[in-house]
Amino acid sequence: MPSPAQRSPKPVPRPRLVAALGLGLALTSAWAGASSYYLIFHDEVLARFVSRQSAIQYTYEERIDTLQRALDRAGADQAATRGGIEAKLTTLAERQALIERRQGILAGLPGAAAEIDLSVTGSISAAEPPMPAPPRTLKPFPTPELRMRSDDRAETADSPLAGRLARIERALDRMAASQARAVSRVAQAAGRSADRFRDLIARTGLSPARFEPTVGGIGGPLVPLSGDAFEAGLAEARRQIEEETHLRRVADALPFRQPLPGDLAYTSSFGTRLDPFTRAAALHTGVDMRAETGAPARATAAGRVTAAEYAGGYGNMVEVDHGRGLVTRYAHLSGYAVAVGQRVEAGSVVGFVGSTGRSTGSHLHYETRIDGEPVDPQRFLRAGAELVFSD
Repeated sequence: MPSPAQRSPKPVPRPRLVAALGLGLALTSAWAGASSYYLIFHDEVLARFVSRQSAIQYTYEERIDTLQRALDRAGADQAATRGGIEAKLTTLAERQALIERRQGILAGLPGAAAEIDLSVTGSISAAEPPMPAPPRTLKPFPTPELRMRSDDRAETADSPLAGRLARIERALDRMAASQARAVSRVAQAAGRSADRFRDLIARTGLSPARFEPTVGGIGGPLVPLSGDAFEAGLAEARRQIEEETHLRRVADALPFRQPLPGDLAYTSSFGTRLDPFTRAAALHTGVDMRAETGAPARATAAGRVTAAEYAGGYGNMVEVDHGRGLVTRYAHLSGYAVAVGQRVEAGSVVGFVGSTGRSTGSHLHYETRIDGEPVDPQRFLRAGAELVFSD
């Protein structure tokens, strides 16, 4: 009996063999076809693949570039906006500092107070309503209000910060206009006061030009003022104040005060009259004022004593030289209170009323002379009645 190893193999059924061979042939054909297709179309497929990848990459890069440009523009716009706001803040801070400096200038101007006070020794003021003081301008917004906070940096021109800056700018404009009006009012008030003093001086028969200070030659390059209303008004105010100060000093040097206190009682006026002794027409070179013996006679302006002596018909007489050719005389005195060469101020006692010389009774003979010629003292006394003296 043959062993199992020696047994002949069992034949495979034919249909199975055919199916297996067909499947193998199909797989082989498919592989061969794919290999042939790959070998034939490899470069084209690869090119299409690479092209699609390149297109996708380009699209993404373009989108990224567009976004980057948009971000750059937004950053530039924000930087420009911030730079513009910071520039405006700087400008507003400079304007605020300028307005504060001008406020200090206004406060230092004579005439910016309730009334003009030029601090002249024995100063006098025209008796007129006091000049209204310029309105007290509130201090501009403090600098911290103009500083950009960290949370304001991203705000744009249409933001609330821009609105606040616009409001601050309008407030500074109003303050600047108010200061310009105030300095203009100071100039106008000083001009009115100067005109008043000029008129008072002219009414005495003197020309204000007589008292103009002597100055040397002047000159220099022309530097026009800017169109700024405050600067122009300030220059005019200073000019008017300087003129008013000069005329005030001139008036202060003129014999506008009374030689006797209280209401004056004239017993004889200046000019032609009947001489009390000869009863003939004669020139009376001054005015006579009734007063009790021993009453103090006072200098009507500051000056230097040039005579304190017995002078014929004047009796005891004091003469005071006020400068610029202007002299006053006090006659028929019972005694002297000054000596020759002495400097006297307005209101100083120069002597005492009496009846010495050609006199019919106790009184004060008072004269005013210009360049040696007697003039009516009442010109000065009437003008002085319109002044307020602050001795």
